[in-house]
Amino acid sequence: MTRLHSQKSAPRRARRVVEGHFVGTGRRVAIVVARFNEIITRHLLEGCQGMLLRHGVSPEQIDVVWVPGSLEIPTAAREIARRKRADAIVCLGCVIRGETAHYDHVCRETARGVAEVGRRTGVPTIFGVLTVDTLEQAIERAGSKMGNKGAEAALAALEMADLLKRL
Repeated sequence: MTRLHSQKSAPRRARRVVEGHFVGTGRRVAIVVARFNEIITRHLLEGCQGMLLRHGVSPEQIDVVWVPGSLEIPTAAREIARRKRADAIVCLGCVIRGETAHYDHVCRETARGVAEVGRRTGVPTIFGVLTVDTLEQAIERAGSKMGNKGAEAALAALEMADLLKRL
């Protein structure tokens, strides 16, 4: 009787591994930021710009585009991508839950729109929009206890821009 081996064979090594790096030198980055809840979004913007500068993006290669609210972010991002004005786009906003279903609609449509811009244009478009229940949660994510999500979005933008060049 033949004995079957239950051991799994050793995994094969990947032929090629491709990763992006946090390279800002020579990159042009656009930041689309919502004015609504500006007390929060301004901190996200500061974190984003600071991280981009620390990773070699020159100040003159950073464009900041203000829009009225989070729902308007995808429209501005699409136009930036369409005109090929950036190697990556960071989208920053803050939506705080209220007592109506409006929160759900804004969050869903903003996320869908930002993702669609990236997929349709090939320009990395990063979702850095806070979707929180309270102002306190927003403050924690805009530079307090939970770090600065704007800075994290900047890193994702740099990594994706570099990755796409490598692919």
